[in-house]
Amino acid sequence: MAKMFFLPILLTLGWTLFLHLNGVPLKQGKKGYIYIIAICGTIMACLVLLLWITSGQNHGNWWNS
Repeated sequence: MAKMFFLPILLTLGWTLFLHLNGVPLKQGKKGYIYIIAICGTIMACLVLLLWITSGQNHGNWWNS
């Protein structure tokens, strides 16, 4: 799960490299950065929700299983 930390960094670096290689100014590529933040935020929210839903399973009656 800690490797998911690198996803926004890699996407941002990849987008910046793409813009640089195609001669597009960073200001013009701002929409791509917004998409990266939105996608990574959605993934993070889903993972937090899954952790919250399944956290009760870790603190239950472990001696009955």
